[in-house]
Amino acid sequence: MSDFVSQFWNLYVIVIVLVSVLGCWLFLLSQSKATFTPGKATGHVWDETLEEYNNPLPKWWSWLFVITVVFALVYLALYPGLGNFKGVLGWSSTGQHKAEVDKVDAAVKPLFDKYMAMDVKAVAGDKQAMEMGKRLYLTYCMQCHGADARGAKGFPNLTDSDWLYGGEPDQIKETIANGRMGVMPPHAQLGADTIKDLANYVRSLSGLPNDAVRAAKGKEAFTSAGCVGCHGPEATGMHALGAPNLTDKVWLYGSSEATIIETITNGRQNQMPAWKEFLGDAKVHLLSAYVLSVGQAAK
Repeated sequence: MSDFVSQFWNLYVIVIVLVSVLGCWLFLLSQSKATFTPGKATGHVWDETLEEYNNPLPKWWSWLFVITVVFALVYLALYPGLGNFKGVLGWSSTGQHKAEVDKVDAAVKPLFDKYMAMDVKAVAGDKQAMEMGKRLYLTYCMQCHGADARGAKGFPNLTDSDWLYGGEPDQIKETIANGRMGVMPPHAQLGADTIKDLANYVRSLSGLPNDAVRAAKGKEAFTSAGCVGCHGPEATGMHALGAPNLTDKVWLYGSSEATIIETITNGRQNQMPAWKEFLGDAKVHLLSAYVLSVGQAAK
């Protein structure tokens, strides 16, 4: 209700609600003043033998309607329901949720404080901490990196030894806390021929089948086109920029010639969202330790 942008909608809801309740009450009054002839049929018949009689509502049924109307009025006085009116009790679902979260946070704070006082590697070796880290991972991270942390196309595998921004505890923590923005700029200006040469050279770096003649030309283009600026002269990448190592067998988007050509031509953009503000330092610390442990377990 707080999203109303004008007083009109606030009044609109109030009127609709109160008219509905009042309508129920007037209906009850009209029934109490109506004339009935108990036992006399009205002449309406369904399914050959099902007749309608001019009988009044049973008293207990009428009183249920009265109780419903009274309950509705009391509820609307105590809780939100009439436009912007917050109710006498001031209850809101947001407030209740916050109270429940604060209660849980207060209960687990000593445990989080314990792990915050330990370095990431030590937390990664704590069995209870890793159970907590796993639950955090399955809640917030598996949607992109998968339940087994092996990633998907465009989402890094966290179980191998390949790290775009580095696999040290502080680097992992920085990635989770503040996020990353990976950008491979498009190079369509190089022309289709040169881009195909580069694709063959890149494939040759990790031992994939390639056209040797094109790969030789691609090696020259790798330097002249400025690829060394991000991937380095040995094409082993650069953690500071998140530029991938092109000499291993790890491919974020795929290793086919067509895919590499697409990457060079159109570029790529990939974002790891920042979680510090949403999760807080303690949960980021636990998640960092869990991701570190997952990577270590795969070695």
